[in-house]
Amino acid sequence: MSDPFQTLLPRRATDSLKWRLYPEDVLPLWVADMDFPAPEPVLEALRRRLDHGVLGYTEVAMSPEAGAEGLREVLVERMASRYGWSIRPEDLVFIPGVVTGLNLACHAIGERGDGVLVQPPVYFPFLSAPQNAGRVRQDAPLTQAAGGAYEVDWEAFEAAITERTKLFLLCSPHNPVGRVWRRDELARMAEICLRKGVVLCSDEIHCDLLHEGHVHVPLASLDPGIARNTITLMAPSKTFNIAGLTCSFAIIQDAALRRRFFQARQGLVPWVNLLGITAAEAAYREGQPWLDGLLRALEANRRLLAEAVGRDLPGLRMAALEGTYLAWLDCRDAGIDGNPGKFFLEKAKVALNDGEAFGTGGAGFVRMNLGCTKGLLEEALGRMQRALA
Repeated sequence: MSDPFQTLLPRRATDSLKWRLYPEDVLPLWVADMDFPAPEPVLEALRRRLDHGVLGYTEVAMSPEAGAEGLREVLVERMASRYGWSIRPEDLVFIPGVVTGLNLACHAIGERGDGVLVQPPVYFPFLSAPQNAGRVRQDAPLTQAAGGAYEVDWEAFEAAITERTKLFLLCSPHNPVGRVWRRDELARMAEICLRKGVVLCSDEIHCDLLHEGHVHVPLASLDPGIARNTITLMAPSKTFNIAGLTCSFAIIQDAALRRRFFQARQGLVPWVNLLGITAAEAAYREGQPWLDGLLRALEANRRLLAEAVGRDLPGLRMAALEGTYLAWLDCRDAGIDGNPGKFFLEKAKVALNDGEAFGTGGAGFVRMNLGCTKGLLEEALGRMQRALA
C-alpha cells in the first residue's frame, strides 16, 4: 500500500486554487492546503452519504443549538478527552469557516468605530476582519527574542487597549510564526482582557497540528470566567485536509454571547455544507490513525527544512516551528534585492506567501507550506538554493 503522505497526486485538473494560480513550472508551497488525500473513513462516509442520494438543507441553518447531533456528540467527547474541557452540545455553533467566524465576531462585538486588537505579523484575515465590520484595528505586534522565537510584548499589548477596544482576536497556535502559546501566556492575555472588558475570540484551527514537545491549551478551558468571555473557533479543515467542504464551528459557552454571534450573520452567511458535516464527524471519530501519520510526515518535513536553512540556504533563518505546517522564513540577511516572495517566485519558480501580507513585522519574510511530499519539498529547497547561489 502506498504512503498517502509521500504520493503526489495530480491536482491541476481538480479546480485547485493552490495548483492553478501559478504557471505549471512553479511549485506551489503557499496557501494552507495540504497535498494529501483525506482519511479513508472520511471518504467512505461521504460515499455513503452520496449513495443516499438526497442532498437537502441542513438543520443547523435554523438555530445555533439545532442539528448535527452526531458531530456535536463527538466534539463534546473530544474536548473532554483531549483538554479536560467540559462543554455542552448547545455550546457549539456551526459556521462555513473560521475566517467567517472572525468576521462574525467583529460584527457581533461592539459598535462601529470600536477597536479590535490583533497581534501582527498574523494571518491576513485578522487584519481585514475589523475593517469589514466598521471597526478600528489596533495592533500589538509580537516581538522576537534573541533566538528568533516570537513572544508577546506585554507592554505593547496592554498599551494598545483603549476604552474603545471591545474585542481581541488571538491566533493560537499562531499563523504564521508557529508559536504554541503556553498556559501562562494565555492566562496573562486573558487576565488583561477581562480586566479591561475586552471579549476574546481565539482562532484554534491548527490545534491538532503540533510538533514534538508542544501541547495545545484552549484559551476558554483555563477558567469558567474566561470561558464566559470567549469565542473559540476550530475546524477539521486543516487537521484532515478537507477545507473545500466548508465546515467549522465556534464554541461559545455563554448563551447571550452565543446568540449575538449567531445573529451577526445578518442574512449574509450561509449554512454549513451538508457533506462537510458528514466529513467532520467521520474525521473526528475515525481519523486519528491518519492524523498520527500526518504528524510524523510534517515533523520530518520540518526537520528537513531546518537542516536546509542551516546548511544550504545562506542568510535564511527559521522561527522555531512549534505548531502548524507553515514555516516562517526570515530572508532579511539573504542578500535578496527587494521582495523575497517575488524573488523566489521569479528566480526559483517556488510560490511562497509574501510576509508583507501578514502586517507589521512581516516585511522580509516568506511563509512556506510544509504539507507536501518529501520529494516536492526537496525539489523546492533545491530550487531555492540555486536561486540564492
